[in-house]
Amino acid sequence: MVNCRNKIILERLVVISENLFLYTVCVFFQEVFKLTACILLVLEVSSFRAFKLMYKEVFVNWKDTLKVCVPAGIYVIQNNLLYVAVANLSAAVYMVTYQLKILTTALFTVLILRRRLSMLQWIALIFLFAGIAMVQVVCDLRNKHFCDFGTKYLFLTVSRSGFAGIYFEKILKQRREVSVWLRNVQLAAISLLPATVTIFAKDYNNVTEKGFFVGFDLAVWGVVSLGAFGGLLVAVVIKFADNILKAFATSFAIILACIVSVIFFNFKPGYKFILGATLVIGAVFVYGAFPYKKKYEPAATEPPPPYKENEEEMKESNAEELENTDKIKDTKLPV
Repeated sequence: MVNCRNKIILERLVVISENLFLYTVCVFFQEVFKLTACILLVLEVSSFRAFKLMYKEVFVNWKDTLKVCVPAGIYVIQNNLLYVAVANLSAAVYMVTYQLKILTTALFTVLILRRRLSMLQWIALIFLFAGIAMVQVVCDLRNKHFCDFGTKYLFLTVSRSGFAGIYFEKILKQRREVSVWLRNVQLAAISLLPATVTIFAKDYNNVTEKGFFVGFDLAVWGVVSLGAFGGLLVAVVIKFADNILKAFATSFAIILACIVSVIFFNFKPGYKFILGATLVIGAVFVYGAFPYKKKYEPAATEPPPPYKENEEEMKESNAEELENTDKIKDTKLPV
């Protein structure tokens, strides 16, 4: 939901803005906001011991910190590409096409985490791909260049998003004693370096001529805040959320994006878009609601339950007691 709202606001800003802001600077401040929020959350949980804990995990255990470099770099590239994609696609087309990340995530789940998918999940992935392909057909021919441009960047994003998400999930669950907020401190701190490099590599002239905050207003800061908050939610969802809940949220976000695009951006969905979006929503829900379940297979050399042995022992002891009772009865007492 946060990501959906973020994309709608961003599209609105791109449409109405006269002095366009630098999206590379937005990505940088998203990481600054995330780092600040995570440090405050670690302090809330661990009090003053948190500084010692953060120093230990970030600098002393530097090999563990280096593992986060891979998703950190990918997330910075991904966030920059997302700004380019949303500037060239409507919010509705963007939200539907972005669900292709489920397909890439599923593939990397099987390859990296060695998890299995249920038959229904594989079928859902086929329908997901078909729905997204159908949505791509409806791009307006007058804006075909922009649509192709935005779609290309979006495909680059989702291909990296699946790998980064699974890689970060593996890191989160390798050392469960390290909290999700502490992991995000590592992630955001490392992300600042590639984010800074991206600013000067792409927008050096704009920054030197106009400054960092050209085009920034309250709405842009709102987009930055929502982007940072959405990044934190991703980590929480990876570790705690239920698949069915995620599927419901994603489906509702797609519907909301379509409604808002129709009302505010004069988006006119045809029957192909409606059919494609319906396939995507259904596929997302089925994929989340029907995960693979392991079948119980008892061990071949399973020992017999202990209660049977106890029953046999009780029968033997009862038989001995009966024999002793009969002997006592047969014994004649002296007169």
